[in-house]
Amino acid sequence: MAEIRIRNTNERITGEANVRAFLDKQEVLYEHWDASKLPAELQDKFVLSDEEKATILTTFDAEIRDLAARRGYQIWDVISLSDATPNIEELLKKFEQIHTHTEDEIRGIVSGRGIFIIKGDEETGYFDVELEAGDVISVPENKNHFFTLMDSRQIIAVRLFIEKDGWIAHNVEDPAFA
Repeated sequence: MAEIRIRNTNERITGEANVRAFLDKQEVLYEHWDASKLPAELQDKFVLSDEEKATILTTFDAEIRDLAARRGYQIWDVISLSDATPNIEELLKKFEQIHTHTEDEIRGIVSGRGIFIIKGDEETGYFDVELEAGDVISVPENKNHFFTLMDSRQIIAVRLFIEKDGWIAHNVEDPAFA
């Protein structure tokens, strides 16, 4: 279950209802999928073949199509990151830059853990959303954010896109980020 840490106060928000209420206030979509549906042999596997990625998409097909129908997403895929990922450090440096997109950035976490760091309203400032299997988040377009892995450095996520070319990051310099 997702947890939130507000960076300027170190306050933690836990529990699905509390997390959802906080993220709703920040205009960030939060939902939950049943991650136990993932076949056991894929639950702790972070190097995936194309066939295994297709299995993940098939497993969560109903959830993906429901979300796509409600939010206008056109395409989706699976991303897997771990220390076995070629050029993982370069990818993380790219992900760890504060940026925005011209469409939502949405992830359905099916295995592993990661963190979205998002700029909230003026009172809240930046906050971390610590995600684990089953958590689904959508960072709205034009909202400052970035993503990184947690200490385990392993994650598998379904990504959904509106644009057929996928999202393009627009880096932002923000002195408010600390």
